[in-house]
Amino acid sequence: MFCYQCEQTARGEACTKQGVCGKKGDVAAMQDLLVHVAKGLSRVALAAREQGVYEQDLGHLTARAMFATLTNVDFDPERLAELVRQVASRRDALAEKVRAKGGTVPENDAVTLQPAADVQGMVAQGEQRGIEEDPEMDADIKSLKQTVIYGVKGLCAYADHAAILGQEDEDLYRQVHQLLADTMRMDLELGAWVERAMQTGQVNLRAMELLDAGNTGTYGHPTPTEVPLGHKAGPAIVVSGHDLPDLEMLLEQTEGKGITVYTHGEMLPCHGYPKLKERFPHLWGHFGTAWQNQQKEFAELPGAVLMTTNCLMPPRDTYMDNLYTTGLVAWPGVPHIDGGVDGKKDFTPVIEKALALGGFESDEDKGKVLTGFAREAVLGVADKVIDAVKSGAVRHFFLVAGCDGAKPGRNYYTEFVEQAPEDTIILTLACGKFRFFDKQLGDIGGIPRLLDIGQCNDSYSAIKIASALAEAFDCGINDLPLSMVLSWYEQKAVAILLTLLALGIKDIRLGPSLPAFLSENVLNYLVENYGIKPITTPEEDLADLLPAA
Repeated sequence: MFCYQCEQTARGEACTKQGVCGKKGDVAAMQDLLVHVAKGLSRVALAAREQGVYEQDLGHLTARAMFATLTNVDFDPERLAELVRQVASRRDALAEKVRAKGGTVPENDAVTLQPAADVQGMVAQGEQRGIEEDPEMDADIKSLKQTVIYGVKGLCAYADHAAILGQEDEDLYRQVHQLLADTMRMDLELGAWVERAMQTGQVNLRAMELLDAGNTGTYGHPTPTEVPLGHKAGPAIVVSGHDLPDLEMLLEQTEGKGITVYTHGEMLPCHGYPKLKERFPHLWGHFGTAWQNQQKEFAELPGAVLMTTNCLMPPRDTYMDNLYTTGLVAWPGVPHIDGGVDGKKDFTPVIEKALALGGFESDEDKGKVLTGFAREAVLGVADKVIDAVKSGAVRHFFLVAGCDGAKPGRNYYTEFVEQAPEDTIILTLACGKFRFFDKQLGDIGGIPRLLDIGQCNDSYSAIKIASALAEAFDCGINDLPLSMVLSWYEQKAVAILLTLLALGIKDIRLGPSLPAFLSENVLNYLVENYGIKPITTPEEDLADLLPAA
């Protein structure tokens, strides 16, 4: 096992015995094998396009395969094995069609490898096709190849979210296939890999645009919404992850059953979508905080938990019987709810479990938080924002956002927000906000000082807000009174960072530590060309980032 794709990797170098995330060596090997055959499918898909025999659903299949290898998604070797078989089968069938058309399929191990008959055999295959087995000898090129692979994993997660909502782009899939196929090449110079890293960021921007269109087109543009943090007496279901369609299906199936549905983690912004909050009054509050706290929080929940998409912690025995997974997220022994041919899912087991558990004994008021400040809400008061900046009432904006985690050092983000002067506004999104989401920071001329833009999936909104403000002030984004102070954990964050770099955004503060997969030379390149800096202390960074009062 060798894995360094997430921020918490052991010793800041690599997990070699068991993942800090909880995955074991067999899961790591299965994920390496799945990435390998996805590269093979990508190469065949490129050849198929040249012959006009490309099959439309292969793009989404590739996205699903890559998404399944993200940190904290699929811990089940059997489900990973099924994906390996599916990808390899479609790869081989497509290759035959290419040859039947007179085309040539470039052959290498990723194209020709046949999965072993059982999981144990596949694990052995995966162990021979991991990062350490990459024949690339140049450390900097290898670093950029892995950066591209992790960025592609992240953008594939967004592409899968978007595809479920009916938003797909054939050119996006083509570029994903090209990027994955290129990672097997040995003839590209370092500069070409820098270009591919930037291309990954550009493709991710398109993936986030598609997802934004899917979410807002289906559920409306989020509006500012107060969300209770307490609970109601009675049966409860908590929904975690990121998936809005799964939440909607559960809400439909729980109507009239006396069950209160709560969000958890990145699902908090779902309360801001008009179609959900107006139609389903039993979508009532938010339970707990970020994903890394779920072992403690779920153990205290007298209800059922539905885990969607990603960010699953290894479940504890105290609540494992109350946990259900759906979509790509999975854990061995935890009941998994699949969708039918039409994508519809039957959440009856979750509902029955919630009813049997009985839920909370009494109401509890823990206050409220605001969410729903996506781009339409913020730009709807853009004139007030602009006037506040011009009058000096608002000196600076900070985007304090990103993935949260359990590794020490993340209290920095809480302290940064607490110490930010009262004439500054904090924009936030993703689960990093749970370090400070319930802080009462007041407002500036009626504009809340803490604006929750949404999930990590809503990074597109943050980019559109910055672009609109830059246009209003007739300047570039880098010239705005705006600083980005980001935390990262997994591959969605890598994709977003590459998008920001591809857009030319500079002087980003990144923490709590820098990616282990970045070589010293690649890191120096980012520092010299983009001004990326590691976080230091809140006091030092605020002094450096803020103009004089």
